[in-house]
Amino acid sequence: MGIVVAFALAGGLAQLVDGTLGMGFGVTSATVLLFMGVAPATASAATHAAKLPTTLISGLSHWREGNIDTGVLVRVALPGAVGGFLGAVVLTNISLASAKGWMSGLLVFFGFVIFARFGLGAQLIPTPKKGHTARWLSPIGLLGGFVDATGGGGWGPVVTPSLMTVTRHEPRKIVGTANAAEFLVAVSVSFGFLTGAAQHGIPWLPVAGLALGGVIMAPIAARLAGRLPHAAMGTLVGGLVIVVNAVTIFDAVGGLPTWIDAPLILFAVVVTGTVAAKAWRRERDDRPAALGAQPS
Repeated sequence: MGIVVAFALAGGLAQLVDGTLGMGFGVTSATVLLFMGVAPATASAATHAAKLPTTLISGLSHWREGNIDTGVLVRVALPGAVGGFLGAVVLTNISLASAKGWMSGLLVFFGFVIFARFGLGAQLIPTPKKGHTARWLSPIGLLGGFVDATGGGGWGPVVTPSLMTVTRHEPRKIVGTANAAEFLVAVSVSFGFLTGAAQHGIPWLPVAGLALGGVIMAPIAARLAGRLPHAAMGTLVGGLVIVVNAVTIFDAVGGLPTWIDAPLILFAVVVTGTVAAKAWRRERDDRPAALGAQPS
């Protein structure tokens, strides 16, 4: 029971971030499961099993709050489902060592994407700049679904920043649309893993905890979308993902000496906290100006 409660708290926090920033649940959950020693394909399968009820409730909650563009949703979700299925099949058919390195590397990359976007105001993933037709949205969905399955997370870091570039919607509507589309992707990825053996060995108690926390937090996060300090939250999540997965990668290649390991982690924590504090102050100072610029 204790492990369910612990993972419910982790799932609730991850969904709070995901539901308000449009990214974070899959990346955070996969990072925790990999750190526990769960095999990469199983970690991704477990993450997407937890996503099924969480993204369903999150999508419905965002729809109730008016945070969804159905046209964009369809154009992103359908190719996302195709990419997710293909990614699941690929992950279940590569070696364990290769899969772990690939997944940890992807998670570090997306940690940097999240950290740079919210902490430094920089967008690392280039996106097309011509409208929001299927011609531009389909590749975004296809890529987002593929990396989401092979990395255990990645739908939000790929799709949310891309939609912010190719559409003219306000952030809350982009976050809601990306969250709702993720349900169809999670269904497709889970079906893809059923074709292999990834569903065997899933740690169901942690998955149940992640799902429970995510389902409880999803309606709250949808209501809070656009109201919480996004910059600081995104920076902290990105930093955490980078540190944990970097440790996993270093351990895979023999690890670092203790006298380097601990100070390096401490340095990363201090840098992340400093950047998060600066991002929060910047967002706080910019908010009155943004409100003043809105038409009355």
